[in-house]
Amino acid sequence: MRPAFNITSPSGHAVPLVLDSPHSGTDYPDDFGASVSRDMLRQSEDSFVDELYATGPALGATLIAANFPRSYIDPNRSLFDIDASLIDGPWPGPALPSRKTELGIGLIWRVLDSGEAIYGRKLSVDEVKQRIVRYHQPYQRAVKDAMDAAHEHFGGVWHINCHSMPALSGRISEEGPGKPRADFVLGDRDGSTCEPGFTALVARSLRDMGYAVKINDPYKGVELVRAFSDPSAQRHSLQIEANRKLYMDERTRQKSPGFEKLRADIGLMLEAVARYAGDRGSHLCSGPGHRHHDHDRGHHHHHDHGHDASHGGDHSHVSSHNHGHDDGEGAGHSHDHDPDHKH
Repeated sequence: MRPAFNITSPSGHAVPLVLDSPHSGTDYPDDFGASVSRDMLRQSEDSFVDELYATGPALGATLIAANFPRSYIDPNRSLFDIDASLIDGPWPGPALPSRKTELGIGLIWRVLDSGEAIYGRKLSVDEVKQRIVRYHQPYQRAVKDAMDAAHEHFGGVWHINCHSMPALSGRISEEGPGKPRADFVLGDRDGSTCEPGFTALVARSLRDMGYAVKINDPYKGVELVRAFSDPSAQRHSLQIEANRKLYMDERTRQKSPGFEKLRADIGLMLEAVARYAGDRGSHLCSGPGHRHHDHDRGHHHHHDHGHDASHGGDHSHVSSHNHGHDDGEGAGHSHDHDPDHKH
């Protein structure tokens, strides 16, 4: 079994750009205990998204990619998105279910996008805790740490949360089943997670290549863009959803002939984003009181970060330091979280 996730540091001139692919993992832990087949579970994967963005490090970005599947535990959810109906006892910490949890796709998924129940059993409190400690919290911490490091070094950071989406909406989607999606959907939570220019740059780059792009429709962005963004402090996060019909056969889960073209086009978009982030980071670096740094600072290596139960039973709510959260992909409801609370 590979580590829970990989971090690939910049191999070229570093820029303040962080990419993360939380849903492309394919390593199914032995203790999953699902009652549906592996093929059915794989419906939830954002297949090959980490490969689509693999040119990022050569352009100066840091790339983080999960190896575990989102159906086991979803790193793009709040720690509070606990589905009490899945657990065989009282949850010892806060449980503030979001709209995602109500749909059955909270922190730990109860159903697939097609509507089938994943489990024929209840999960123990301990196994849920272990999934959090071994996978969810380390992944979110890695994204936060990468963003913090870029922000400290450059005075700002630009983050892309990388996803793919089915060509048609599923049974549990907010818009109802069978609705066709655009080629790309950009989510900035109605302009709250990044500067408008960042969203506009990505949209323009993709449209200039002939792609149909929608913004915040139907996906606005979920936890990883919400939790660590603060545009007023030069922390900018944008979610990008690519339509799977562009690069794969959704039935066989094999790459289609369009894969290489899409990877090349995403590479061109990332070139524009790297220039954008690099220019703004250099400007912020040159401001009064900012210490000069060597932006090539030896980022020429690849890190594999594995985590196990040695983290212990307590885990910080690293994803809850910001203002409340909602379902992130449509009209939702929010909760105010205590940023210092631990359980």
